[in-house]
Amino acid sequence: MGIFSYHFMQRALWSGILLSIACAMLGIFLILRREAMIGHGLSHIAFGGVAIGLFFHVLPMVTSLLVVSVAALGIVKIKEKAGVYEDTAIGIFSSIGMAAGIIIASLAGSFNVDLMSYLFGNILAISSLELWISLALTMTIFISIVLFYRELMFITFDPESAKASGMKVSRLESLLAILTAVTVVLGMKIVGLLLVTALLVIPSAAGLQVGKSFGQTLLLSILVASLSVFLGLIFSFYGNIPASGAIILIASLFFLSLFLFRILKIKYSLSG
Repeated sequence: MGIFSYHFMQRALWSGILLSIACAMLGIFLILRREAMIGHGLSHIAFGGVAIGLFFHVLPMVTSLLVVSVAALGIVKIKEKAGVYEDTAIGIFSSIGMAAGIIIASLAGSFNVDLMSYLFGNILAISSLELWISLALTMTIFISIVLFYRELMFITFDPESAKASGMKVSRLESLLAILTAVTVVLGMKIVGLLLVTALLVIPSAAGLQVGKSFGQTLLLSILVASLSVFLGLIFSFYGNIPASGAIILIASLFFLSLFLFRILKIKYSLSG
């Protein structure tokens, strides 16, 4: 445990835990609403935001947050106004974001090391400023979900009744999209844009395997994500392997273990 006496490891651990809390809070809603892949689409869009930030020498986390937030609202509006399915809207915006990112990076001269760190993650290089930004974004997500918890539950489990009751479903969906965008931006430096969707989905899917209530599932998801970060950092440090890959692989092992546990439990119940 002496590895966490280093300041850079402490920043990596706390930023990872903050991300795990944010992913757990949002991941369950996204999975139950069958919108898990919106994180994947927004991560492609964030690539364009990162390229813009690096090109103009602005903090990429800020430019990505702006770009991804606008795109998230655009996805909701296109789905609502144009009558297209959400996966189609995600495909349109993610393609635009990725194409713009490639062009801007090409104009900059090369795909430099900074850009690669946002694609694949570099949790060990988290700065104090980025840690504080992570804390602020996580608190924003937490407060938003607490304030609109009942409404988000309503549109998740019975969206048609929510519309019939006069609830502003479009605004709530926009809120959920914005919060997801914030989480993607929060995770891009920790596990990378290519893997942030995995941390958004896998721990929540693991919690859903054995959780008997929404609250219990949420706590299990947070536990799985936090342990994945903790153990991933340890394996990364001693095994000299990328931290982002280690975190996601451990989260996957948790999911597989809980999935097999649920299957065996069902077979045992049926045989009994």
